[in-house]
Amino acid sequence: MSDRPATVPRALWTRASARRVRALRDRLRLLYGRPLAPPHGQGVEELILTVLSQSTNDRNRDVAYVRLRARFPAWEEVRDVPTAEVEAAIQPGGLHRQKAIRIQEILRALPDPPDLEFLGELPVAEARAYLTALPGVGRKTAACVLLFAFGLPDVPVDTHVSRVGTRLGLFRPGAPFEELHDEMLALTPRGGELELHVNLLRHGRRTCHAQRPACGDCALLRMCPYGRALLR
Repeated sequence: MSDRPATVPRALWTRASARRVRALRDRLRLLYGRPLAPPHGQGVEELILTVLSQSTNDRNRDVAYVRLRARFPAWEEVRDVPTAEVEAAIQPGGLHRQKAIRIQEILRALPDPPDLEFLGELPVAEARAYLTALPGVGRKTAACVLLFAFGLPDVPVDTHVSRVGTRLGLFRPGAPFEELHDEMLALTPRGGELELHVNLLRHGRRTCHAQRPACGDCALLRMCPYGRALLR
């Protein structure tokens, strides 16, 4: 989840200041604006959509989701039909066999009928613990559900956010995934969870690429130790 193995012991790592985080947020805001995505309240939908998003692009994810819902309008149907039928529906999303098994396992672990509306009334830590106890659901998937479905203060750290954040000095290089999420929550100004996540993700997709980052054209270059070192 970072560019190199951990080289800085946790005890020697200094967290970025709130002032620096605000400066980065404001610079990203100038580039990409302030994203708006009111919580939609559909927890199961967000959960399954996030499972389908793994190891594929947004277009393939969306095609797989639309096909699944068109074929099986009720989540109970998705849960109860033969797995091969779910596989066929989500095939455009890639890894369809593994994802079909995982989706059915998750739906069987939920109440009958499958529902997550109650999460919106729980403290964040309790809602997160419930989600991460579901089969194959990790911190990133749980954070997507909490933030996008219910507007709760959690921040998904995907490969883009991890990469950009590490290069900007927000994360300890090579830090484990759990640490990245904890650090992102600690760094993010309260109420800015959606904005910082979305704009870091956008920057990772458009400029701060994994293999060939466009550092010479990056508006954050002066604030980025990775970019300055790369161009030195």
